[in-house]
Amino acid sequence: MHFITGGYFNGKAKWVRDQFGLKERSDYLWLSAYQSNKLELPFQNKEKQLLIIEGVEQYIKKWIDLDIDIQIIRAQAKDLVEKAVNWEQADENNELILIGTDISKGIVPIEKKDRQWRDITGWVYQDIVATSDSVYMVWYGISKRIK
Repeated sequence: MHFITGGYFNGKAKWVRDQFGLKERSDYLWLSAYQSNKLELPFQNKEKQLLIIEGVEQYIKKWIDLDIDIQIIRAQAKDLVEKAVNWEQADENNELILIGTDISKGIVPIEKKDRQWRDITGWVYQDIVATSDSVYMVWYGISKRIK
């Protein structure tokens, strides 16, 4: 599993497309919270060996907006990460890329829900990083491997 993070509009998606040669591949599924793609059972896909999930922070925000308790959100996210690992291990050709925008830098939000979103996103990212094989920070289209 690979985790790609960085600021909004800093070239994460383009970097993934270039780094993983997606122009030459057809064996991938790209789910994007920005395009309102749902995360329903992505790890049951048998046709695609590369799964890319973009907008992790936006999927988390949807849970926050539903007033789900943050501990439940973290547990749900950990469950999804565990399913991702199991999916990858089920076939040596399966590979997962998670793309999540860094929302932790800057001013602490005034609104409680926004603070909760920032906090739970940080915790979920820590859980993702702990499980990931590689972690990249992409700023202005330039990547730096941090794990």
